[in-house]
Amino acid sequence: MATLFFVLGIPLLGSVVLALSGHRDAGREINVAFSLGTFVATCALTTEVIAGGPLFAWNREFYIDPLNVFLVTLTAFVGLTTAIFSRPYMRVERDHGKMTPNRMRLYHSMYQLFSFTMLIALTTNNLGILWVAMEAATLTTVLLVSVYRTPASLEAAWKYFILCGVGIAQALFGTVLLYMAAEKVIGTEGGALLWTNLDAVKAQLDPAIITLAFAFLFIGYGTKVGLVPMHNWLPDAHAEGPTPVSAVLSGLLLNVAVYALLRCKVLTDGALHSQLAGQLMIAFGLLSVVVAAFFLSRQKDVKRMFAYSSIEHMGLITFAFGIGGPIANYAGLLHMTVHSLIKSGIFFAVGHATQKAGTQNMADIRGLIKVSPTVGWGLMLGSLAILGMPPFGVFASEFLILTTAMREQPWATPFLLLALGVAFAAVFSRVQPMVFGETSVRPLAHPPALLPVFAHLGLGLMLGLYIPPYLDDWYRQAARMMGG
Repeated sequence: MATLFFVLGIPLLGSVVLALSGHRDAGREINVAFSLGTFVATCALTTEVIAGGPLFAWNREFYIDPLNVFLVTLTAFVGLTTAIFSRPYMRVERDHGKMTPNRMRLYHSMYQLFSFTMLIALTTNNLGILWVAMEAATLTTVLLVSVYRTPASLEAAWKYFILCGVGIAQALFGTVLLYMAAEKVIGTEGGALLWTNLDAVKAQLDPAIITLAFAFLFIGYGTKVGLVPMHNWLPDAHAEGPTPVSAVLSGLLLNVAVYALLRCKVLTDGALHSQLAGQLMIAFGLLSVVVAAFFLSRQKDVKRMFAYSSIEHMGLITFAFGIGGPIANYAGLLHMTVHSLIKSGIFFAVGHATQKAGTQNMADIRGLIKVSPTVGWGLMLGSLAILGMPPFGVFASEFLILTTAMREQPWATPFLLLALGVAFAAVFSRVQPMVFGETSVRPLAHPPALLPVFAHLGLGLMLGLYIPPYLDDWYRQAARMMGG
């Protein structure tokens, strides 16, 4: 399939080109150009799938269906807007001495390689390749988180590497167990790790082996999702890495890990004919929402605060998919989309705000609206959007999740409402003085890239008011595919 070749080949080529030229001033523009090419290719791929249905490629090793095709486009879109945002951001970091030419080369090349690994994970039909792509994404983000080479960033990168390395090792063992169960039914020559083959025979898989396999897969990929108590890497990685890395971690990598979990859940549900997978996701999702909400109130670093917000929202998404059914699955997919858009937009605004103030400490960031009204309003509107204020899309998805929980899991509803209320109070009470307080911040040497901020917020607003028919159809098809 030629289109998929371009979807995967453009970022891979970009990583090679930027490994040679990423240290130059033109490296920022080259990064944007390759990201734009990837986005155009994903749009073409989406058009093909909408017109012709699911597609296989390269001996069925790659498979594009309604569950992953729009995630592919979303990944490429956020990758493009983050590349645009990083142009002035990285210029300021270079002027401040944080980014040397070698670090710029590393950042740009690893950024494209990171995009490549995420797109591989989303499009592959082989659960073994999925594991390899997730491990490769871990390694590339370790290098991105540690790019400043400060003691704090190196510590955060090591914590990320160790915790996610242990987690992804559990996922490898779960994948081996899955192969063991599939081999008995499909045989050694039948593509026992191809998801479509497994899905066709899932009712015949050994329930005991699948139960154990899902336990390991859930721990492994759940660590990448940032579910409590496997979440400790995420706040440090967000706080110490460059802000564009925080944006793609929250907006993209967590989604890819959730996608991997969903593929495994479909097989487990079919093999066990029980709600074990869903119950695990409900329990850990709800735990993540509650714990992250209360940790929000203790944060002093603005990027750590929004990192805990990501843990909260990933918990909410996991909870929704754990409930299952057409409405909860639809709400989970919608929440994945709006969270990616809004949270990455928030990190764009936060990146400019912290550069203006010269600190990430919220107590020292005041009066953004007086120095740069667009940055101030971007941060305030983004915060209100991610907190679930109408008419933004987060409100719509959270409303669907809550109403479904009231019907399916009424015992969990008070915990969700309490957590959402605590999170709203914690975030709003800190963002409001950052935006409207007495200012001590200074203007930036280079004009900030604000188009990505308001493009993301605009899309998040649109999804709260109107969901385009083709997107609505994707949500419905994907929700049915996941069953529950």
